[in-house]
Amino acid sequence: MKNTFTPAIVRSRSRVMHTCLWCMAVAMLLLQACRKVDVPKTEPVDAVVIAEGLVSPIGLVAAPDETNRLFVIDQPGLIRIIEGDSAYSLLPEPFLDLTGSLVPLNPAFDERGLLGLAFHPNYRNNGRFFVYYQLPPRPGGPEEGVAWNNLSRIAEFRVSAGNPNQADPASEKVLLEWDDPQFNHNGGTLAFGPDGYLYISVGDGGAGNDVAPGHVQDWYEANPGGNGQDIDSNLLGSILRIDVNSGDPYSIPPDNPFVNGPGLDEIYAYGFRNPYRMSFDIGGLHQLFVGDAGQVLYEEVSIVKKGGNYGWNVKEGTHCFNALNNMQVLPNCPKVDPLGNPLIDPIIEINNWQNPLGGKATTVIGGHVYRGTAIRGLAGRYVFGTFSQTPTTPDGELYVAHQRPFGLWPVEELSLAGSPDDVGYFLKGFGQDRQGEIYMTVSEVVGPTGNTGRVLKLVPVNNGKE
Repeated sequence: MKNTFTPAIVRSRSRVMHTCLWCMAVAMLLLQACRKVDVPKTEPVDAVVIAEGLVSPIGLVAAPDETNRLFVIDQPGLIRIIEGDSAYSLLPEPFLDLTGSLVPLNPAFDERGLLGLAFHPNYRNNGRFFVYYQLPPRPGGPEEGVAWNNLSRIAEFRVSAGNPNQADPASEKVLLEWDDPQFNHNGGTLAFGPDGYLYISVGDGGAGNDVAPGHVQDWYEANPGGNGQDIDSNLLGSILRIDVNSGDPYSIPPDNPFVNGPGLDEIYAYGFRNPYRMSFDIGGLHQLFVGDAGQVLYEEVSIVKKGGNYGWNVKEGTHCFNALNNMQVLPNCPKVDPLGNPLIDPIIEINNWQNPLGGKATTVIGGHVYRGTAIRGLAGRYVFGTFSQTPTTPDGELYVAHQRPFGLWPVEELSLAGSPDDVGYFLKGFGQDRQGEIYMTVSEVVGPTGNTGRVLKLVPVNNGKE
């Protein structure tokens, strides 16, 4: 139907004035609504320990079947199973042991290891699951005289035929590998989207500023380096999307943004520094939330869409990044890349602990949209956290973000009744069961060592003992 209001044939000046005033009034109301967001307080929550004795648990994944099993990703190379939905039990034997395959880890601090786990949506029938881990490096390096640091691998395994709590280690099928120039910024999450494709979060290769051997020069001359902005030379600094149901060892979804054009076909979105933890909302619009670790000023969470450019290293959060002095922002920077794609700002931005304007986040830890029923006040809200407030203190914090139609979302700190100031641990990851309840994976130490790793479940205060 045609719009019958055509400004060119409006005859009444007063009518035009009235219309304009009405439009201005509406615009002012919308502006005020965006500036003065009423952030409702959530009901009291707490966290209960459901598993302990782990080393460095960095995530938890629910089995897509009717067993209510939870699978814990322990960074040194073990996948452990928690059974039960009230009286939880950590099984003594690992589901899968990759410790003999991993690159040796630094016990004081390391971002490598067993980083990701995803079960095929039809796991109950086909027994397929996928892991992301780092192996010792291959020969060669990013430039003469510089060796690769490690080899990242995406691999498929299958559950053993005779025991649902044991994987078949001989079933490994390598899907994808790439060389990492540094030990950090590996990303690490695997997740199946509502479209049935496998999504993989990959960091920019490591070091700092996206500048070091193995970091190619991109289109933005003001900042050297740029794996985050490069889509042709490597897969680093990107979210990948592949089809594991066809091809050998996989195929490319035909609607991936760079199919039949410039850019590597596996890339779904780009412009990331270290997208360590990401998740799909299991309800609502099933959006993809990605927590991207910042440099020294800003941490961020974005909702990721196909073909999107999320800014790094042109931007850090909503600010223009300065690779030559990362403690100061540049006064201006491009708003679009050479392909015409806008640099998309995050929905959440919090200050890093080194920010001169104040801050207390060493790095952001991406979480989940709460879709459970136990904590009504969190319904539909994004729960995430921080690793710690300084690099050496076990005092990660929980946050809840409240959705708004555009701009940065309001964020509220989520205090635990039993530990109101902070979580009391280094917060290393999150998990979500099939009922939408949320879990935290934590440890008392920074690195992948010891046995202080625990899994905590978020619960309402009035039901803390379940």
